[in-house]
Amino acid sequence: MTTIHDLAGIGIGPFNLSLAAQLDSISGLDIRFFDRAPRFDWHPGMMLPGVELQTSFLKDLVTATNPTSPWSFVSYLVAHKRFYEFLNADFEAVPRREFASYLAWVAENLPALDFGCNVREVDFDGRHFTFAFDDGERRLARNLALGVGLTPHVPDWARPAIGSRAFHSSETACRLGCSQGRRFAIVGGGQSGAEIALHLLSAAPAGTEVLWISRRSNFQPLDDSPFADEQFTPSYVERFHALTEPRRRATVERQKLSGDGISMSTLRSLYRRLYELRHLGDGPHARLLPHREVLDLVLEGDEARLVMRNGFDGSIEMASADTIVLATGYNQALPDFIAPLKSKLALGEDGLFRLNRDFSVKWDGPADRRVFALNAGRYTHGIAEPQLSLMAWRSAVIVNALLGRRHFDLEERPPLVRWTSEDHPAPATMMSAQGRRPPPPPVQNRA
Repeated sequence: MTTIHDLAGIGIGPFNLSLAAQLDSISGLDIRFFDRAPRFDWHPGMMLPGVELQTSFLKDLVTATNPTSPWSFVSYLVAHKRFYEFLNADFEAVPRREFASYLAWVAENLPALDFGCNVREVDFDGRHFTFAFDDGERRLARNLALGVGLTPHVPDWARPAIGSRAFHSSETACRLGCSQGRRFAIVGGGQSGAEIALHLLSAAPAGTEVLWISRRSNFQPLDDSPFADEQFTPSYVERFHALTEPRRRATVERQKLSGDGISMSTLRSLYRRLYELRHLGDGPHARLLPHREVLDLVLEGDEARLVMRNGFDGSIEMASADTIVLATGYNQALPDFIAPLKSKLALGEDGLFRLNRDFSVKWDGPADRRVFALNAGRYTHGIAEPQLSLMAWRSAVIVNALLGRRHFDLEERPPLVRWTSEDHPAPATMMSAQGRRPPPPPVQNRA
């Protein structure tokens, strides 16, 4: 007899792991999540010493909507007998290794996860989604949750050197120690580039040359001020989704540093290390090159030369390197296994999913059969979509949509910031004619 799941999740990263953790609080559903990897391992290639989260540990898999869940970060601390020591350590930001350990602990203990299972193809037979594995097994599902993540972005100019001279930052921890030569070029001015630069300047031997290249006009901090953080709230996401697509895209481009800047703690550590190297002792030699756009890579024998345009003075510059680390971000792309379904799915001009408010893909199929896509809505749900910040809320939205009822209470007070012309809550001191405060305007249920 063919198994029919109420929900099948494909890909087990933090976002589908959050969905699985939220669904674990509900009985009577048949859910399974599949991943081709043999075990959960979150960004192992970026686990350099001392790297930190840019997000509060309270924005974990479940806490924002289900604080009594056994799968919270605080539950992890208690289970590992380190609650008090964690508090006493008074981290400015949570070590990324700690959060990775928390995620792995949840993945090891949730019962609905299957690793070592590669989904080869997904289709729809008119009633159910059908999916086939590499070993020939086939299953059915009423709903799908796609959480396959993003793919590393490699600029065209770097492709001839990939493998021999260049690698993406997602492989840094695995590749950096095996690199030949003492000239390193880091391309990318975000958090990943900053972490790699700091690591090399702290750990590399004297005589090493570290070039840090960025298209940005300077090495710019993450805007995590209180009002910038309002863009990482459910009320903002709802209002953002209601905008027209051109307006959404323009808004996202203006918010670059709210989601992709460098932590102030990392910038301070970098500057202090640069001060030490310049004035107090020997070590690696640093060259900081902001406002440079890499135009080409010239390979001549053992020599690799980067051709750059200086955006500050307009000149053309060249720099040589033995190893090039591409901290150039990630791309969104449709997974290959979804090809049989592609003609039924609504895609934008960029070839990516068009998402409803509940994170389901608009499609030509029954309304009670849905494909939920996680981390696929940067231009439909805003800059919080690829971040950890709202994963618990997003999972709760999907759970409510799946159940067709309000299992999680997701209603919010009117936002503190009036994003739209309709955001006009009555002042708290305003009284009605009968001497009572008027009720707040209703907020529509997300599900």
